[in-house]
Formats: sequence, structure tokens, C-alpha cells
Amino acid sequence: MSLVIVQKLSLSYGKKALFEDGALTIGPTDRIGLVGANGTGKSTFLKILVGQVQPDEGSITFRRNARVGYLAQELQSLPDGPLVEAVLSSVPGRDSLDERLTVTERLLSEATDEAEQLELAATLAELHEERDHFEEHYGKHQAERILLGLGFQLSELTKATTQFSGGWRMRAALAGLLLQDPDLLLLDEPTNHLDLPTLAWFDGFLKRSRKAMVLISHDREFLNRQINRVVSLEVEGVRSWTGDFEDYRRLRAEEAERLLATQQKVEAKRAQLQAFVDRFKAKASKAAQAQSKMKQLQKMETVEVHRERNIVGFTFPPTSAPGRDVAKLSGIKKAYGDHVVYDGLDALLLRGQKVAVTGLNGAGKTTLLRVLTGELEPDAGTVTLGHNVQLGYYAQHHADTLERSRTILEEIMSLVPDKPQSYVRSVLGAFLFSGDDVDKKIGVLSGGERARVALARLLVKPANLLVMDEPTNHLDLDSSEALIEALQDYDGTLIFVSHNRSFLDALATHIWDVRDQKLTPFMGSMVEYLARLDAEAKERDEGGKGPHGSTAPAKVSGEKERKRLEAEARQERSRKLGPLKKELEKLEARIAQLEAEQKTREAQLADAEFAKDYGASGPVFAAHREAAVELEQALARWEVVGSELSALG
Repeated sequence: MSLVIVQKLSLSYGKKALFEDGALTIGPTDRIGLVGANGTGKSTFLKILVGQVQPDEGSITFRRNARVGYLAQELQSLPDGPLVEAVLSSVPGRDSLDERLTVTERLLSEATDEAEQLELAATLAELHEERDHFEEHYGKHQAERILLGLGFQLSELTKATTQFSGGWRMRAALAGLLLQDPDLLLLDEPTNHLDLPTLAWFDGFLKRSRKAMVLISHDREFLNRQINRVVSLEVEGVRSWTGDFEDYRRLRAEEAERLLATQQKVEAKRAQLQAFVDRFKAKASKAAQAQSKMKQLQKMETVEVHRERNIVGFTFPPTSAPGRDVAKLSGIKKAYGDHVVYDGLDALLLRGQKVAVTGLNGAGKTTLLRVLTGELEPDAGTVTLGHNVQLGYYAQHHADTLERSRTILEEIMSLVPDKPQSYVRSVLGAFLFSGDDVDKKIGVLSGGERARVALARLLVKPANLLVMDEPTNHLDLDSSEALIEALQDYDGTLIFVSHNRSFLDALATHIWDVRDQKLTPFMGSMVEYLARLDAEAKERDEGGKGPHGSTAPAKVSGEKERKRLEAEARQERSRKLGPLKKELEKLEARIAQLEAEQKTREAQLADAEFAKDYGASGPVFAAHREAAVELEQALARWEVVGSELSALG
């Protein structure tokens, strides 16, 4: 039996139709990834399912007694009081069950009739059974387990919810939702406020669940691990596909090819019939046949091919080279009141590195970026930018600090008043702001649109050092993937904070691990870094404690393991660098040779008399064409090898 049936769903805002005659069925074990560009209505669709938004038309039918849980992107209200009690109170039915128990106990104490006492005693026993079941599945022990898994400390479980930041309050709301264990879980970007260890726990928790889920996420890897079905909001309507996001892309591309081939066949047949009608409709001997062909034409159906939405597509412009040392942090100290974030932090950022800053929430990742960019003054220590460093900074809050009264065009033009408007419009066009869109006020834009404006600011003023704090938040999956591709080709230095594993895996060549008020650098990818952490954890588990409860042997072993892994990473890097450098040298030599030979041929072919003599010029023409193909292939390979070398530092 279906859990949810959606029929003939329609919703419009003014002239913009989000859904028209949409239909969807959700089974009790469906794990759905809801995908679509920003503005197509993904979040609105979840709000319709949970009853927060009413559609213009259509019906939504739930299985009887089905329980639905919903986590929105924005912070929902959280009850005041101790954290664990606030999470417990989120489970429906707890308060009414407690009230029924209290009332029944009071009635039993007041009853004098034996038959009534027996009946109330039986009712009380049933209520206690129900309460025991409730405690087993939705009780304090389970609530604490979930809260600890989401990164809260044991000492924080009795702390008032009002004392937590917005990000931690979102985690508490998520804990309440997981505790409810609803039949249908609706999650809108649930990983936005989770650090890597918490994300790993949450990933495992969801994978163990057998309940239905609809998930919106810009993290492709996380999405693929969780879903067995994709529902996409396309130009043609709400579509459903079996498999994960990669399957969806492949199946949709195959369908597009089939539709295009069918359309071409139909149009060819149509042209053939029309040509017959046009040629013979006036001839009496062929009139009947022409009439028959005309009827065939009228009955032919039109084949609609996919109308794809535009997606973000851009590249960062080439940058000027800075010195070897791009930024140096020395003796950085920073505290917020009694909370010390850094005490004597040192770090060196080198040209060409792509550094991921990792650590638990609250460890100071964002603080580090703000200190590096000068947005936040350290209490002690210095930040020194290297020679010819041009800094570009993107942070989540930048999208919210854009001048709301300005238009998109005015906001970007204010950064480069000396540039022509056509240049700014071309940059905005890459971020899907074209035509009249550039005249929209910042204040009316969605979160995703404001994020794209903030990213566009980085392109109009090229920087050879990019500092980015959670750049994929508020971006749809396609925009997030486009940003990853652009940054892979970026020729400057990048340092970033992100919870998005796809983003981390694709870009990081170095890791800065911030913890315990210090920073530990690691040369290697995120996968290599996590492998190192696993090895250290295993070493500690196997080593156990030394005499008198000390853990010194484990620490020593962990240090040896770290050095061993770093040495292996350096060896692996050297192993890859050698062949790539040799290939690059060969390619450069061959490209130079081909270009020189082409210049010679072009000079020959520029001679009109020589060109007329085909016996002499023919072989030169052929050689010129073949060399042009080889040159193009060599240049393409040269770019690939250069990118691989850059990624290796």
C-alpha cells in the first residue's frame, strides 16, 4: 500500500507556475532524492507534503495513521528548557500519555467501588505498558544517544536550549525528528550544519533506517548513498526515476537521445508527406493520394524533446602569480570571552595549494578564515599576505549582507565601476541572471539566488587567493557541481571550509586540522586524511593504555603512523609527479614543433601561385589538416596534464 499519493498538483505564484498537474506516489520504503534547479520548488514541494503550503489544485492522500517528520532549511522553533527534555517533548503523544496516566492514577485513588477499581487498575496497567514501549523507542536513553551522535557533549544535555547557537539548535531540531522515527522523513539540506564526524554518524543512522524519506541535498555523494529513487522537477513537470543521482542523469540523457532520434524520424516523414502533397495536390490523377497523405499529416503526433533548464556554468579567469608564500599566520591567539579558540596558532599557506580546513563545529574553522582575510582581528599574533596576493573572500553571511535596495546589476557594477556594463552582464549571465533578471532587487531574491550573486562578485574582481566558507550552502546540486568544476581548473590558491564531501573529495590537496587551539597540517587528499585518522584510532584501540592508565604508547604510535602516512603520501606524490613532468615536457616540445611546421605550411599556402598548383599544394593542405588535429589533441592533453600537476601541488 502506498504511503502517500499526490494527484493533479498545481501551484503558481503570479505568472510563474511551479507545478502543473503533478503526480507522485511514495511507497513505505522509498528513499527519494528530490532534485531540480534553484527556484523550481523543491522546498515548496516538501512544505506542501507537510501541509505548510496549500496548492492551488490537487489532492494529497496519506496512508491512515501515517506519521510525517519535516526538517526545513531555516531554524524552526525549539521548546525552552533543558536540551534533552526539549527533544523528548517533540515526540507526539508523550504529553497526552503522561496526562492520561496522571488522571487514571487520581481516579483510582478516589474510586471506592470494587468493580470500578478493577477497571481503572486494568486501564492503568495498559497505560504503563504503553509508556514502557514509548520509553523503549522514544525515551530519554534514545534521545541522549541521538544527541551524542549529533555531536553534543554529555554535559550539554541538561543545558537550556536558549544557550545554543543557531547551528546547534538546528541539530537539536534534527535530533527531535530522528527520535520521532516517522513513517516519512522530509529533509531539506539536513547536512548544512554538520561537521565531518557528525555527518558520518548521521549518514550511518539514515542508512540503517527502513522508513520512507524525501531528501534534498547539494552533496552528490551523500545523496547517492541514501537514495534508491530520484524525483526531478523538470520543465516538463514532476518526473520519477529508479536509482541514484548518477542513474537519473544517465537515464535522462538516454531518454533525451531517444526522443531526439524519434523527433528527427517523425519530422523527416512529415517533410516527405508534405512534399508529396505540395507536388501532387493539383493533379487530378494524384488528388486522392494527396488527400490521403494530408490526412496522415494531420494525424501525426508532435514529438516533444526535453527542454533543459539553463544551469550555472563559469570559469575563474587566469590570475597573476603571487610569491611562494601566499599567507603566513604567526602566534595567533583568539578568544570569545572565556572560550579560547586559538592559542599560539602558526600556519603557512603556499602558492597553488587547495586547503580544506576541518575540525569539529566550534573548533574555530570560520574564525580562522575571518582572521586570515582581516575580517576579524586576532587578540595576538600576525597575519602576513605574500607578494602580489589578491584576495577574494566568500562566506555564507556575505550573501545576507548584500545591499537589499540595489538591483543585481547595481550591486556587481559597484565593485568594478570602471568596467563596461556588457562585461558585468556577461558574468551575471554565467550565473543565470540575464535580460531583465539583472534588474531584480537583491531584497526579493531567494537564498540560492543571493548566493549566486555573492559568487559573481568573485569573478568580476579576479583573485589569486580564494577564501571560501561553506560555498555550496544554498546552491542546488547542479550549481554546486559547476562550482567544483570551476575551482578544479582555478589556477590560484584556495582555502575553504565545507561539510560537502563531494566538494572536499574533489578539491582538497592539503588538510588543515584545527583542534585543541592549534592547527595540524596534512599533505594529501581528504580520503588520505580520513584514512590516517582511522589508522590512528585503530592504533589507540589496539595499543590500549600504558602503566598507571597512561596513553603515551598510543600517542607515540599515532605519531609514528602520522609520519609514515605523510612519507607514503610524499612518495606517492613523487611517483605521480615524475611521469607527468616528463609527459608535459614531451608535449611542449611536440606542440612547439607542430606550431613551427604549421607556420611554414601557412606561409607556403599563402602564395597564390603555389596554391593553384594542386599537385604541389595538395599534400601541404593535407599535412596542414592532419597537423591541426594533432595540435588540438596535444593542447588538450597538455591542459589535462597541467591540471593534474597543479592538483599535486
